[in-house]
Amino acid sequence: MSRLISVVLVLALAWAAPAIGATSPAGPLPTGTLRATFIGTNPVQATIDPRTGEARGPAAELARELAKKLGVTAKVTAAEGVRGVLDSVKKGDADIGFLAYDSGRAAEVDFSQPYSLGQNTFIVLTSSPIGTVRDIDRPGTRIGATGGDAGELFLSRSMKNARIERFRDGDMEMAMEKLRTGELQAYGTNRQRLYEIARRASDLRLLPDNFYAVEQSIIVKKGNKALLGLVIRFLDDARTSGFVADSIRRSGLVGVDVARPRATGSSR
Repeated sequence: MSRLISVVLVLALAWAAPAIGATSPAGPLPTGTLRATFIGTNPVQATIDPRTGEARGPAAELARELAKKLGVTAKVTAAEGVRGVLDSVKKGDADIGFLAYDSGRAAEVDFSQPYSLGQNTFIVLTSSPIGTVRDIDRPGTRIGATGGDAGELFLSRSMKNARIERFRDGDMEMAMEKLRTGELQAYGTNRQRLYEIARRASDLRLLPDNFYAVEQSIIVKKGNKALLGLVIRFLDDARTSGFVADSIRRSGLVGVDVARPRATGSSR
């Protein structure tokens, strides 16, 4: 018991210090850098500036702020889809990753509490009779979604009548073409991504309501409780201080809100 108390005290003192070294109780950072990955095609997390090659957005800002707390530099890298982020953390190529929570993914990595909620909705043709999310799940309706992302997983669990066609991450042009030809009646994913498409296309519109709020979280390698604990405390501070809200505002994101911390021991 005395040893456990000592470890807890060391962790508490380490966090209170101005910086935590790369070999701190948070767990060793093999490269001396906090390596973070995010889904490269998900603007709710971050985007890559085409001029500088630098990652920008909430995930990038959070990673750099956490690195500052740890007393190291951050390397923020775009990964290919959900699997790219998962594998980077599982294989040790990244120390943390940014990913929406899903119970299946939680079997592979450990999740922090959420820091933001990314609202998901549908895009349809301007001439479509579909007015709200309630109109979607009907016989004969065919909808598209990005295979494996949190919105698609939710739709796969909840749709009873509509048929779902799953697209590879990044195949949005093909999906929009199928909307225009009538092969799809709607496409569902995060509102920010669809907003960027609709504002450039006069024949497409977003539904006014949402079908799912996706919890954006930080993941660590399975069993790395020390690092996970520090990440959770960091996110608590980032929410309370307004850092998360400011980052969302600076990024100009649509349909993204600060997540409320979940009560300890509550179920997802």
